Amino acid sequence: MNFKLLFYSLSFCTLIACQKEKKTTEKTHPKKDSQQIVLPNFNKLSINYIKSKEIESKNFYTKNINIDDFSGSFLVAKNGQIVFEDYQGYTNYDRKEKISSTTPLHLASVSKVLTATLVLKLIDEKKLNLGTTLQSLFPLFPHKKISIEMLLNHRSGLPNYAYFCENDSIWKKNKTLKNSDILELLSTKNIKLESTPNTKFSYCNTNYALLALVIEKVTKLNYPEAMRKLIFDPLGMKNTFVFELEKQRNSVSKSYKSTWEEIPYDHLDAIYGDKNIYSTAKDILQFDLATYSNTFLSKEIKDLAYKGYSYERKGVKNYGLGIRLNEWEDGTSLLYHNGWWHGNTSAYISLKKDTVTLISLSNKYTKKPYQIKRLSALFGNYPFELYSEE
Repeated sequence: MNFKLLFYSLSFCTLIACQKEKKTTEKTHPKKDSQQIVLPNFNKLSINYIKSKEIESKNFYTKNINIDDFSGSFLVAKNGQIVFEDYQGYTNYDRKEKISSTTPLHLASVSKVLTATLVLKLIDEKKLNLGTTLQSLFPLFPHKKISIEMLLNHRSGLPNYAYFCENDSIWKKNKTLKNSDILELLSTKNIKLESTPNTKFSYCNTNYALLALVIEKVTKLNYPEAMRKLIFDPLGMKNTFVFELEKQRNSVSKSYKSTWEEIPYDHLDAIYGDKNIYSTAKDILQFDLATYSNTFLSKEIKDLAYKGYSYERKGVKNYGLGIRLNEWEDGTSLLYHNGWWHGNTSAYISLKKDTVTLISLSNKYTKKPYQIKRLSALFGNYPFELYSEE
């Protein structure tokens, strides 16, 4: 017997076996820094249920949304299953390029929901706290009491950058404003607060432009890359991205007035965090599904996010951490966010109790997308009239 040949044969077999075992171990034990998001397993809808909701949703859409030359996306889903969707109009009117289910449209302020979500994830991961002050991250920022929570729920008292930059002594409109410029202006130009921090609600885009800088500071990634790597890619949002003006101004969907007159870019179009995310209705549905998963956001952080923070005035409307709320006296609540930037208008509604998602996006100016909230009455006890104007 050739013992040397036998030895090499056994060694080779042992090596192959070890490699196979290593591969199996790597496959079944993912790296510790990778998060596996487990999406909810909702009950499957019956064919009869889907058909009935499809008919009623289409009827609502035809009478309330798809009029006056609507250009955009419309989607209704229950338990993650789409019961009705429609795509109309043009991403580029001059070239007659039609909008489809994969056409990313500007989300306007619905972008805030996604920005807030990454901030909440960083809090979940103990990389940030709601009480963290902006001054602790950016020492030159002059207002020491303003916290991450106050930025998220619009109680910071900061003025809107779009307004204070109207002053030529503060900013020249022939220069494109960037997020870092907003921080610098607030730190050096003695721009006064509109109210004492945490005393009142005042919706303000400045808050979310600063939160984008917080994301960059904590993740050490630029905001577009952080959103892609930590939100869009993990959730399979394949047609979602942060708009970068200098790189993509000629490749994204156009924005139009109601007359199909194209709206040009201006000096505020490079600011992100408060706006400038492009996405599709299906991608937003994918995001909404993830919000039901405690492996995406913890129950503790969602309990903090999905409640109101401003009760100085009585009323139904309130704001959580990156989401608007309607809260009625009987305990019914509705989570939503609207958006408007140039000709882009958007609406995202999440009915948590009824596991329903409603999305309407338009790139040709109209307030019709906001009407989709009324479709909530089709799925639960929400005080809206389906077929009459509010």
